[in-house]
Order: sequence, then C-alpha cells, then structure tokens
Amino acid sequence: MRYTNLKYWDGISDSLIEGDICTVDELFVEEGRGDSVDLSGFYAIPGLIDAHIHLCLNPEIKDPNEQTLPVRDQLLAEMRQRAESMLRAGITTARDLGGGEYLELQIRDEIARGDTPGPRLICAGQPITSVGGHCHFWGGEADSTEQAMTVLERQNEHGVDLIKVMVTGGNITPGSTPKDSQFEDETIHAIVREANSRDYHVAAHCHGTDGIRQAAEAGVTTVEHCSWVGEAGWGRQFDEAVVAKLAANNVWVSPTINSGWKRFKQQAFVEMLDSNYEKMKAAGIRLIASTDAGIPNVFHHDLPAALPVFAGFAGLLPVEVLRSATSDCAAAIGLGQVTGAIRPGLSADFVVYEANPLEDLAVLERPIMVVSRGVATDVSG
Repeated sequence: MRYTNLKYWDGISDSLIEGDICTVDELFVEEGRGDSVDLSGFYAIPGLIDAHIHLCLNPEIKDPNEQTLPVRDQLLAEMRQRAESMLRAGITTARDLGGGEYLELQIRDEIARGDTPGPRLICAGQPITSVGGHCHFWGGEADSTEQAMTVLERQNEHGVDLIKVMVTGGNITPGSTPKDSQFEDETIHAIVREANSRDYHVAAHCHGTDGIRQAAEAGVTTVEHCSWVGEAGWGRQFDEAVVAKLAANNVWVSPTINSGWKRFKQQAFVEMLDSNYEKMKAAGIRLIASTDAGIPNVFHHDLPAALPVFAGFAGLLPVEVLRSATSDCAAAIGLGQVTGAIRPGLSADFVVYEANPLEDLAVLERPIMVVSRGVATDVSG
C-alpha cells in the first residue's frame, strides 16, 4: 500500500517530510506495492501511545468498590468498546497498568489476533501492593518480600508483559494515603531485581516523595505520577537529590497528565507544578505521555485532548510532546523496535489529519484516518 503526496512527521525529526508512506502487510517499507491512496493536502504522524491506562475501569464510576459489579461478559464487552474508542482516537498502542481478573490480557490477545479492534496492548496484570493498600481489591496484596515474590510469580504465570508495583498509596482506595510508602526499601529492590531477571520492566506507582526515592534507588523503568507529595501537600516536597537519582538510573517519568488538569486555576499551584517539571527536565529526566485512563472522569480516548495540557504544564514544544507520545514513549515501554516512528521495519501505525499537529496540537482530536499494523480505519465520520 502507498499513501501518497502527504506531509508527515516521522516521530523523531524536528520538521515534516514531504512524500509517500509505504506499507507491506503490517510494516512500513521503503517502497510500497499494490493499491495507493492519494492524501494530497493531508498530514500524518506515528500512532499515539498512552503509557498508563486501566482498560477494566469505567471512568463514569467514582467508587472503586463498584467497579467489579459488572458480570464478566458485560465487562469484557465494555472493555472492547473502550479499546475501539482508543483506536478511533489515534491511539495505536497503550500500556495497561492494572486489573484484577486478567481480562485486559484477553483483550490484548484478541487485538493481536485481529479479532477485536483496538490498540496494541502491553499489560501488567495485578499490581503488587500492601495488604489493604492501594488497589488491593485487584488481588496483588503482599505483606513481605516473600509474598511480593509470590504475587510476581503469579503475574508471570498469567503471561503479563511487565510488573507494576504500588510503591505508595493512592487516591481511589479508601484508607490509602498517597504520601506514604507501602513497602520497605529492600522489598522494592527485590521486586525490581526479580522482575529484571525475568526481562520484565517495572512500572512504579509513586505519589509520595519517599516512594519516588525508593523507586529511583531500586532502578525501576518508569515512575508513574511522580507527584512529590509530602506533609505539606501535593507537589510541595520536591527533592533534587531524588531527581538526580532518577536521572542517574535512567528512570522515565510518566506523569499521567490528563485533559482534566485544565481545572487547576490557582496560579501559585500551577507555577509550582510548572517549576517541578522544568527542574526535572533540566536534570535530564525524560517524560512520556500518559493519562491514567479509567480513573474517574478520565476516558480511554482522552490522550489527544490531554497532550496540549501536558505540553502546557511540562513546558514542551508541540514536537517535544508528540515525541513523548510516540518514539520516546515506545522506547520507555520497551517497544522502540516495534512502533513509535514512521520508518521501514516498524509497525505501520500512523494517524492522518487535515491540518498540521506540529503547529496546533488541537488537531489531534480530529483524525480522519487511523492505520494500525497496516490496517486503515476511516474515522472522519
């Protein structure tokens, strides 16, 4: 297949390229063959990647205890609908960071077989958490290093793609405190060592500053949220020594900024967040796009609307925030040799728009065609 006469951004360069995009089967190639589609006047970028979603969660439900009420078949149907909504929004890859029944792994495999439309998924299964800790209702509770290894082994047996650990408490679990660490240092180190020995990445949920320290010292792959929470509140316990450790251990930060962050109006708070991200970037911390889709009011197709908000808080140029949702994100989640850029040998994942996203990120909410693994879907209607 040849998509001709368009301008495209390859996911890496600073500017657009004029020419054709060629695919054979599921891959980009140098020269296409067979049918061609004239895309004169249109623009394309690599398929978007959301590094943090929960396909099993319904964003319209605020009480986490109600999330498990739908029967299995109903929940699977809802998850398939969410996956399709992501694909139609231009999200061709996503990292699912937690569920309790491994249903997202079933959806992952359905998508990979071509039975269900949706983004390529990599899934963590049950997060390792403390007894009664954040998202304990998903079944990954452990009260010791030994039990943490048991939970990790269970994820391995179910065929997960990475390991998730709740280093600190979180917001959606009653009785859980975001600023507090849930495990001793040695347990976090042991989880990372064991996961890495099995070639798994580790994603670490961290709101509190002490938890961020634990994750940084253990050398996790990504820190999720990275909220710098302490006794004084959200964002107010920024620690440059911890930032230096994150940078030294090449830890990516996945800040889960969704479109709802527009609600933050208090100028001093916004300036503090902006300053935190500026300091992290200056220290060499690499940021990737993520939304935590599935938590209350964060819908699974939110990423295109979230990226301009992310750019604002993190002080990123359009091309920088687009890298964070394509080539950089692919590298961070272990798919840099699979997707994230328009280049021969990678999966043929790209999105077509009527205007240039590098000039106006709002364009991302209006795709007209999504190509995922070489299969085109017209989403203009």
